[in-house]
Amino acid sequence: MSRRTRAPSRLGPLPPPLTSRAHVGTRPPTYDAEPTALPAADPDDLDALVPDTVLDGARYGACTLRAVSVRGDSARYRGEPRRDALLTARFGAGERALVLVALATGTRTAPGAHLAAAEVCRWIGAAVGRSHERLTDDIRAARRADLKAGLHRLTDRSLGKLRAAATEQGLDPDDYAATLRCLLLSADPGCRTRVFFGVGPGGLFRLRDREWQDIEPEVAEVKGEPVLGFGSAPHETPDGDRLTMDLGIPTPPSPYEPAPEPPREPFRFRTSVARPGDVLLMCGTGFAEPLHGEPELRAHLADRWSGPEPPGLTAYLADTQVRVKGYADDRTAVAVWEA
Repeated sequence: MSRRTRAPSRLGPLPPPLTSRAHVGTRPPTYDAEPTALPAADPDDLDALVPDTVLDGARYGACTLRAVSVRGDSARYRGEPRRDALLTARFGAGERALVLVALATGTRTAPGAHLAAAEVCRWIGAAVGRSHERLTDDIRAARRADLKAGLHRLTDRSLGKLRAAATEQGLDPDDYAATLRCLLLSADPGCRTRVFFGVGPGGLFRLRDREWQDIEPEVAEVKGEPVLGFGSAPHETPDGDRLTMDLGIPTPPSPYEPAPEPPREPFRFRTSVARPGDVLLMCGTGFAEPLHGEPELRAHLADRWSGPEPPGLTAYLADTQVRVKGYADDRTAVAVWEA
């Protein structure tokens, strides 16, 4: 007895192709678009391995968070580890929760660059976590002076630990070093204050009404007499954002641990009040440089990120991997969409 085979049914027309792009500019980059070689592994130290890509996200209060760190094309080709480290952490619960996102970049060409970056992220995360209740109160009450003083001390202490770790391992502290950039976000829906702080170069941008704004704190000489442990009166931009620079003042000694040396790079600090529809972007130099240097990349991301809803994780990963010829470093980017 024969059995009739059901004819295949039509599934309907295909949807339009995704608008994400592989690269911008007149020519594609030299390196392959996908990972090539894996970093060398030590069978006795597998914890030191770093994955090619880290992707994370969350939604708290009035904001949606997307965070990614991707190994650069050059490191993928040479089989080198990703030098950038990324940490996302929530401390506390409910509307009193505090979200920290930290990114660090190890010294170029240093063999332990990825380890130094990961360590400083863990140390600043632990320091913020232990102080999260006070930080949450200061953010919700907009106590900028208290925030900059406290975060300056926590940053100094974390970088001081990194220098001490280099000495213990017999390494040059300039080689076992890292830049550090952080965002603090309150889970309180009524709190729109966003706090940036850190040490070292990178980028801080705001996408507002489809226009990119560079809001990286400037490093300039601070005038006036500083107050020990707090710094001089805050410098204020025309938008009302306050900036903090390195005053060259070490943290006062503690009876439990020696005071760390002042950071070699100026401390950077900025608070800003977000508007509905804003996108705040913090990134390392590997993403800041092509964003500065390629207008087509800025235009593409403005088009992709100005929609009514934030991109999902995979879409965000694709957006941050749009390649530009001449830029092959690790890319680490943290974006916050305001509801």
